[in-house]
Amino acid sequence: MTNYAIILAAGKGTRMKSDLPKVLHKVAGISMVEHVFRSVGAIEPAKTVTIVGHKAELVEQVLAGQTDFARQTEQLGTGHAVMMAEPALEGLTGQTLVIAGDTPLITGESLKNLIDFHVNHKNIATILTAEAEDPFGYGRIVRNEQDEVLKIVEQKDASDFEKQIREINTGTYVFDNARLFEALKNINTDNAQGEYYITDVISIFRQNGEKVGAYTLKDFDESLGVNDRVALATAEEIMRRRINKEHMVNGVSFQDPASTYIDIDVEIAPEVRLEANVTLKGKSKIGRASHLTNGTYIVDSILGEHTVITNSMIEESEVADAVTIGPYAHIRPGSHLAQAVHVGNFVEVKGSSLGERTKAGHLTYIGNSEVGSDVNFGAGTITVNYDGQNKYKTLIGDNVFVGSNSTIIAPVSLGDNSLIGAGSTINKDVPADAIALGRGRQVNKEDYAKRLPHHPVNK
Repeated sequence: MTNYAIILAAGKGTRMKSDLPKVLHKVAGISMVEHVFRSVGAIEPAKTVTIVGHKAELVEQVLAGQTDFARQTEQLGTGHAVMMAEPALEGLTGQTLVIAGDTPLITGESLKNLIDFHVNHKNIATILTAEAEDPFGYGRIVRNEQDEVLKIVEQKDASDFEKQIREINTGTYVFDNARLFEALKNINTDNAQGEYYITDVISIFRQNGEKVGAYTLKDFDESLGVNDRVALATAEEIMRRRINKEHMVNGVSFQDPASTYIDIDVEIAPEVRLEANVTLKGKSKIGRASHLTNGTYIVDSILGEHTVITNSMIEESEVADAVTIGPYAHIRPGSHLAQAVHVGNFVEVKGSSLGERTKAGHLTYIGNSEVGSDVNFGAGTITVNYDGQNKYKTLIGDNVFVGSNSTIIAPVSLGDNSLIGAGSTINKDVPADAIALGRGRQVNKEDYAKRLPHHPVNK
């Protein structure tokens, strides 16, 4: 049998109090609807239809080229949203998963188990359920002696006995595709909200004597639907625990997992050590046996093996093996640090490449520069790359020594083996093997200090 999927992503999410569509709020680095889409991929659907509505174009941008879209121009309930998928799925034979785009914690494994259960039990519909410690507010699953689902009872309609039921509806379903759209033609808006509810389809199947089943999640956390910022933070916390646990199982050491923040697409090799308050975002990759100390923040960057990053920030850059960075360094986008480079405290590198074993120990700015190997930057060195309108490049050869407190005004090149005297301002090319001095002449005025009121002689 063939699988299909419908992802409901049309809602505004009023309780989020946000201009952003609810399903685009992020959990562990990607939007909730992307989490759902990835999990849905586990059932290998022949066709996926994502129902969009509020700010549809934003949701379509995120999933462009990966799914069909159908627009729900009026928000008339879950049943109405599913109706929008009929043109894409009508006439197809198989089973269709219906899932909300605000359930980021659901796993692909659970969805595969749900589909298998549905097929093996020859159900017309199967509801994904969960056991809640406190089921208040959820729709309850009422079963018969054969374990088939009789109905879903909402909290406000439940009897005292039904309120004791802990099995709740998660809002995820599998239907026989053809019967789903046939039944949707028979639901109505005769309810307090004046909306079409997908749960009414379950009642129609039962009235027709058709088999409705329920598959219960092993982990209640997977059922979480995010409707407000509190639930969003809860989802983030649970997802972070999952991510960190997977990395620990794979050989990564955490000083304090609860205070380590890793996005879902980050890759970390074994033997890496992460101290507390480390943040790894985007598609960062951390090489084997690297050590990231407290406060390190890395975004969309690649780190080689045996790197040591001390309380520093790296953005959209590449760092080779055995590089040391920090403390308090900032590697800005577009930078490339070759093997065994050292970038020390209060050093900023932006859009630059540094060759092997090059060192900038402290208090230095390197911007829009191509730097060779075995270069030494003295403290306080600045590459002046911006004149207020345009950026210019500095070229520095191999084995160059730049003395402390030097200012290198681009565009300029420093040849191999050249030496820049401390305190120099350089605005002309320096040939290979040359020494460049760009200082003002020092003048000493004998005994002039005695003329100043604060001099001891005048007190």
